[in-house]
Amino acid sequence: MPDQTDPIPRAMSGKPLAGLLVVALEQAVAAPLCTVRLADAGARVIKIERAGGETARHYDAAVLGTSAYFAWLNRGKESAVLDLKAEADLALLRALLARADVLVQNLVPGALARMGPSPEVIARDYPRLIAVSINGYGQDTPYAGMRAYDMLVQAESGICAVTGTPETPSKIGVSAADIATGMNAHAAVLEALIARGQTGRGAQIEIAMFDGMAEWMSVPLLHRTYGGRDTGRHGLSHASIYPYRPFACADGSLIVATQTNAEWARLCKGVLERPDLAQDPAYASNALRVENRARLDAEVEPGFAALTTAEAIARLDAAGIAWSRYSTLADLEVHPALRLMPVTLADGRAVSMPRPAGRGADFAPGPVPGLGAATEALRREFAGG
Repeated sequence: MPDQTDPIPRAMSGKPLAGLLVVALEQAVAAPLCTVRLADAGARVIKIERAGGETARHYDAAVLGTSAYFAWLNRGKESAVLDLKAEADLALLRALLARADVLVQNLVPGALARMGPSPEVIARDYPRLIAVSINGYGQDTPYAGMRAYDMLVQAESGICAVTGTPETPSKIGVSAADIATGMNAHAAVLEALIARGQTGRGAQIEIAMFDGMAEWMSVPLLHRTYGGRDTGRHGLSHASIYPYRPFACADGSLIVATQTNAEWARLCKGVLERPDLAQDPAYASNALRVENRARLDAEVEPGFAALTTAEAIARLDAAGIAWSRYSTLADLEVHPALRLMPVTLADGRAVSMPRPAGRGADFAPGPVPGLGAATEALRREFAGG
């Protein structure tokens, strides 16, 4: 009969992961994104860094002297500087793992096993541990040893083939492969914690960056494999839905989105005042509208060009058609929907950054750790294994 209880002590904070101990052998973006989500939920995250600090500490100094990446992804963690080539510090790592609930690591493939905690050792010595290894590519594929950075994985996975303009392929402008990987790892940890509560057993999980991006490419890949067509690059326009693109008005532009035939009919009648377009059999379905997008552009663009943005918005709202503006970073900085939170840096100064989705106004994130600030305290706490 499996043990139905998972004895993680719950702190008085009321956060759902309070009492959970996470060891993070991490750097850059993917693994830190996973563990900062765990820290936000109350887990104790011990971040092990090398002398000099992990990679992301040195990307820039944009946030009052702190790297923007590091400030974003490391709040609420404890930083310990260890030399994992030294036996004393390896012993401390083993002592941490003996008490840990979760290990998240994105070292180069094989590095952790060379230190001692191989998959076999973890299964034998830490049977309740949930060990997550983040790699660039699946370790059962010919790409197992490939070095993997965000833009490289975006390029390998085909993301760049469907992003940009017809003339110029582009990467997504933020670290999409890293972010997707961190979110996938976070979800995997939560699933494994639920499973451990039912079975009493931990898990060893591989999260490959390429897998996450390849899954994001499912629709273009399915269109090619089963529909026999490649998805083109259309800039701000949708590749497989029309009209779903920016339109220039007399004093600016708006991005307009219609996804159903009913919305298309309302757009034609209520916004463009061209009900004849909705009745034209050449445009009767989304597939036909996509096929004939060049002809339709010539019909639809003049309708928006004759309107100011205010007039277009009034008509779009009245017709129940979705729209948005194109926001610059300056616009985002003052956007009325932007919800910010204060985060304290290692030197005690507070900065503002976007509040994570799902967190309420009372969410209080932990501070960004100074390099190695918790090292000596952890040595004392875990002395003797």
